[in-house]
Amino acid sequence: MSEIEKAPLATTPEFSDTQIEEGRLLFAREVTFMLSVVNLESLPPADRPEICFAGRSNVGKSSLINALTNRKGLARASNTPGRTRELNYFNVDDRLNLVDLPGYGYARAPKTEISNWTRLTRAFLRGRAGLRRVFLLIDSRHGIKPTDIELMEMLDDAAVTYQLVLTKIDKIKKTELEKVMRRTSRTINKRPAAHPELMVTSSEKKTGLDDLRAEIATLALPPAAL
Repeated sequence: MSEIEKAPLATTPEFSDTQIEEGRLLFAREVTFMLSVVNLESLPPADRPEICFAGRSNVGKSSLINALTNRKGLARASNTPGRTRELNYFNVDDRLNLVDLPGYGYARAPKTEISNWTRLTRAFLRGRAGLRRVFLLIDSRHGIKPTDIELMEMLDDAAVTYQLVLTKIDKIKKTELEKVMRRTSRTINKRPAAHPELMVTSSEKKTGLDDLRAEIATLALPPAAL
């Protein structure tokens, strides 16, 4: 038996019917684009909890946001790596800000532009008040890459909680997905700021979206607080 096969299978969260419904209702209500931020001075007030989606270029962040919200064109999706070049803010029912971060790694953009949005992203992640969790997206076909580890190390140092989300699981076989989950679990167990539970999703097949909505709903303001 290989070391990967010996590794424990990552724990995925289990939610009650009530929690699933709370997640559905959160994203069934109004979700609107707020603004694109190109520098820290332009950030909106941290007056509600924030979560963000991070990941390598073309990992599927925009597609996942569109699928979660059931709004096809809310976040701009593209097959061109590096399409998202700002911090894109979305208001979820006045209970939560969702931030789509620029992808890191390969991108078809000038090096100076890549450097600028990389610095912006890192500064945001290190010091943003109200940031409740980073959802770190990992393409299940490729697994965790060195650039993902670099971001994890930064988040560990800053004590910012992050949760790994495998994307595009419809693109690989079930046996391969299990191996990726085991490898990912081994990495999670070594990281001090990593959330212990792994999410698995497919934007195209809608797999895992109910669970991810329920997870996000636990971080939002309750309706009664408004």
